[in-house]
Amino acid sequence: MPKTVLVVDDDPTQRRLIQAVLEREGFAVAHAESGDAAISHLMAGAKVDVILLDLVMPRMSGHETLVEMRARDFHQPVIVVTAQGSIDTVVQAMQAGACDFFVKPASPERIIVSIRNALSMGDLRGEVDRLKKHKTGRFTFADMVGGSAPMMLVKRMGERAAKSTIPILITGESGVGKEVIARALHGSSDRSGKPFVAVNCGALPENLVESILFGHEKGSFTGATDKHLGKFQEANGGTLFLDEVGELPLDMQVKLLRALQESEIDPVGAKRSVKVDVRIVSATNRDLSLAVAEGRFREDLFYRLNVFPIEAPSLRERKDDIPALVEHFIRRFNVEEGKKVVGCAPETLQHLLAHSWPGNVRQLENAVYRAIVLSDSPYLQPFDFPAISGAVAPVPQSVPEPSQATVISPEAARQLMAELPKDAPVRILDERGHLRTLEEIERDLIQLAIEIYAGHMSEVARRLGIGRSTLYRKVREQGLDGIIGGGEDGETEAA
Repeated sequence: MPKTVLVVDDDPTQRRLIQAVLEREGFAVAHAESGDAAISHLMAGAKVDVILLDLVMPRMSGHETLVEMRARDFHQPVIVVTAQGSIDTVVQAMQAGACDFFVKPASPERIIVSIRNALSMGDLRGEVDRLKKHKTGRFTFADMVGGSAPMMLVKRMGERAAKSTIPILITGESGVGKEVIARALHGSSDRSGKPFVAVNCGALPENLVESILFGHEKGSFTGATDKHLGKFQEANGGTLFLDEVGELPLDMQVKLLRALQESEIDPVGAKRSVKVDVRIVSATNRDLSLAVAEGRFREDLFYRLNVFPIEAPSLRERKDDIPALVEHFIRRFNVEEGKKVVGCAPETLQHLLAHSWPGNVRQLENAVYRAIVLSDSPYLQPFDFPAISGAVAPVPQSVPEPSQATVISPEAARQLMAELPKDAPVRILDERGHLRTLEEIERDLIQLAIEIYAGHMSEVARRLGIGRSTLYRKVREQGLDGIIGGGEDGETEAA
């Protein structure tokens, strides 16, 4: 999805000029003719990634608009644009929360660079916020990416379940984001800010499962050189997430059931039980009811865990979320890899939407990661996802080394020169077909310009794109002093 820039300016001509520059670079553009209109646009929930804000506007100035945006908790990057570039103006805008500043008229390159830097800054701020929420256990369902119908159902059920201490079993295919849902449950509950401890039961060594979950005392077995609390005690007061709970051995299932029923654990080698206050959220990608029927999972534990089931949809069932997920991963990996990818090209997004994604969100995440690392353009192209699109990156054109350069034969040179107009005022090739020196070509060009503009050196310098002092110096160096006429304005070198 293209990034959206909100252009806030009371001058419609200025808005149209900026729109042309931005759309040429692939950005979407929204307009607001005043500060009030900009606030209303944001309050309506419209998508805005960057704001270009004119400072001088009637009724509500750009500075007042910026202060109001921040007061209403809108944190999009703001670039201030004005025709008045005083130091005080810059300082006030930056203090109010602007991330950049430039003076009108600005070149298209300056505008685009400023917007891309602002997007990078926004990505960095968003990634810092995300990491803080994960670290402090305050990630909620509002932070989850996705607005499709299946995901909205998950969010509604999760928000209800989070308000109680009811045990929750999250089911779904591998890679659908079961741990993300578990973190949102924790962050939306009254245990938010307390420990969130995740355990992958399928990765625990069979002989250490009990010690890892329930802890052990020093000297309780060979190698137990120190006391270990275990995951239950680490999560005390918070949430314990048991991922792939169906992989637990049967003997550990018995002890887990007792811990859930009695809210106490027996560390290995301990003389007495330890009370724990833990909210259990478990997850599996297997059919536990089938495992119960086959005798691989205890029926009583299954009913204890499966009090409030939540089905996490596969990515195939929520393809409407793919654009938002891709945008989220681009922002994240831009920060991690120091890249400035703006988004996906439309044809790339079509390939991603058409793919079946057997590995679900995890596969999409890894595909975007690889594409970000390899991409050299602002927008991800189909060839950045070769396994999905089947497209191959174009082979860069190689430039021959100087020693390998082809020398034009005299016959070819004469042919090229014959094709030039007979009265060509500035020759590029000599009689042998080689390039003339830059000094020779420059002398002819300056002489031609002086003749065309009748010795008016200001006009000559302007047309050649150089200063008058530089022009006079080159005239002296090239020995062209004799052809300079005074011109109608009587220009001289001293002028």
